[in-house]
Amino acid sequence: MSDPTPPQQPVASHIPQPAHPEALLREVAALPALPGVYRYFDEAGQVLYVGKARNLKKRVSTYFQRSHDGTRIGHMVSRIVRMETTVVRSEAEALLLENNLIKTLNPKFNILFRDDKSYPYLRVGRLPVLHGTDVEALGGPASPTDYPRMSYYRGAVDKKHQYFGPYPSAWAVKETIQLMQKVFRLRTCEDTVFANRTRPCLLYQIKRCTGPCVQLISVADYTADVRRAANFLNGDTQTVLDEMQTRMMAHADRLEFEQAAEVRNQVSALSRVLHQQAVDNVSDKDVDVLAVRIQGGRACVNLAMVRGGRHLGDRPYFPVHVEDAVVWAEGDDGSAPSEAPDMAQRVLEAFIAQHYTQTPPPPILVVGAPVDAGLLELLSEQTGLKVSAVVNPREHRRIWLDMAQTNADLQLARLLADEGSQQARTRALAQAMDMPLDDLASLRIECFDISHTAGESTQASCVVFESHQMQSAQYRRYNIDGITPGDDYAAMRQVLLRRYGKLAEALRESGGQAGSSAAQRLPDLVLVDGGKGQVSMAREVFEQLGLDLSLIAGVEKGEGRKVGLEELVFADGRDKVYLGKDSAALMLVAQIRDEAHRFAITGMRSQRAKVRTGGSRLEDIAGVGPKRRAKLLQRFGGVRGVAQASVEDLMTVDGISAELADVIYRALH
Repeated sequence: MSDPTPPQQPVASHIPQPAHPEALLREVAALPALPGVYRYFDEAGQVLYVGKARNLKKRVSTYFQRSHDGTRIGHMVSRIVRMETTVVRSEAEALLLENNLIKTLNPKFNILFRDDKSYPYLRVGRLPVLHGTDVEALGGPASPTDYPRMSYYRGAVDKKHQYFGPYPSAWAVKETIQLMQKVFRLRTCEDTVFANRTRPCLLYQIKRCTGPCVQLISVADYTADVRRAANFLNGDTQTVLDEMQTRMMAHADRLEFEQAAEVRNQVSALSRVLHQQAVDNVSDKDVDVLAVRIQGGRACVNLAMVRGGRHLGDRPYFPVHVEDAVVWAEGDDGSAPSEAPDMAQRVLEAFIAQHYTQTPPPPILVVGAPVDAGLLELLSEQTGLKVSAVVNPREHRRIWLDMAQTNADLQLARLLADEGSQQARTRALAQAMDMPLDDLASLRIECFDISHTAGESTQASCVVFESHQMQSAQYRRYNIDGITPGDDYAAMRQVLLRRYGKLAEALRESGGQAGSSAAQRLPDLVLVDGGKGQVSMAREVFEQLGLDLSLIAGVEKGEGRKVGLEELVFADGRDKVYLGKDSAALMLVAQIRDEAHRFAITGMRSQRAKVRTGGSRLEDIAGVGPKRRAKLLQRFGGVRGVAQASVEDLMTVDGISAELADVIYRALH
């Protein structure tokens, strides 16, 4: 068998090509000429890169048959020792799988946009089906299903309701809801509240609701209001205005001046909103505007959303791995990649690929840099919607892009300023603690705090600071039990033993060699929120585990517990250190300490609420699914009401048998 390692063309560089394992090269030679996704791993098992290809054999072979000396690609290829591939049916499927893996595996040489919370929507219930012509007199109590509710929603969408959006922020949704209340007066109350009303609420009195809960409006009229609201949200504003003006004149012709005045006020409110739009053009219903800026090794993609012809606001995204990213420009035959010259274009394409495989794209993207047409075709195929990009927009689209570009500039400048300030704080703390200053990005600090209410629902928190920022994905909460209620020292002992016990054992077995992951190595500093008492307890734990006492520091309140007078107390016998009221090091310590306190107290309150109300106990009862649970909560007004109900009361709920009622009663008592 011939050696497959020699390059396909002469290499000018005198640096030898990196040697790769024979098994890896044989695997590359055996790859199929099919679309798929490939992953590269280094010697430690860490993912280096995730990529897609419409021809796996051609694409992957180019990494090992070409010289990439002196480039980021060459640096990455030299570290590859193992590869995994997944064959899919089409390149569109490969695009989706690639970006899911990038977000899951966090490879070092891919541009990565962090997953944000799902976008919020404005949700309106499904319209009722009207039977017959006499829908004015329904008889009986009003049903929530006959009067769809308008609400803020975040999560997966379904076909049971109407969804409008997505919106860039919760504020944008709530502002739209307020407008809908003023103009169309749709209800926003929960179904359980609606079903139990006997008279209209305050929103009816201030003309923000039409009182459907007590049937002050017919189903037909309310349904018409919902349809008008949906038309407005979909961008048909002129149609809605014309219809409302026609209704106003019809009321006036019938001498119904009070009703005509109400419609006039609604038209006025709607017109004011449309005129307040700085850039409004109903010819563009749904558009996303994407501007990108790169500076100082960081990048910002600013996404502005236009929905229903209205500019709803924007949101910045900051990718990581921009400096290390390997980006390729693929040739027409799929086999001639080269170092991409335009990083702004590649950052923008990475955002489009990762963002719109999770969020439905609009039909038009106004972009600040060219975008590969092949990517848009794959996106269209994957989403089933034709997606096009406008690179050099004109008129109102140019205004939108200029606004987005300005915001990208401002957001990136703010980020760089904040990062510079945070790095200065990290350096100041390292200097105050006599720590090495050569690699501050790897400095890891873990901080612990205890929270409870008079000994109830004690919880400990552990927050992590690394790479000059708080690492919320690595936060941990610990439920503390088996101690005397209110004993903070015993709680601190328990959490430190649980956090570092297994780590200390692993270090002893490996001869003091820490693992590569964050969970397998000791932090450079362990902060405990407390003075001498808590530090003494931490010292006992570290002595028991055989760990370095110099890692421990306590944050002791100053005289009068005033902010800015805190001192650091050490477990190894060093003198206290007062950092100074205006010290950058103290600002960082206070930031970490306050975050540990916040994380502990929110967890404690959540745990306490569960204990007091039976929070998840109802969900844990076998035989009580979502529908039965909803009926129980609606019947008794909450978990506490269910717990107070007798077996006979529980049996009155539809679907609750005598046996199940007995099971529920026993579980809650």
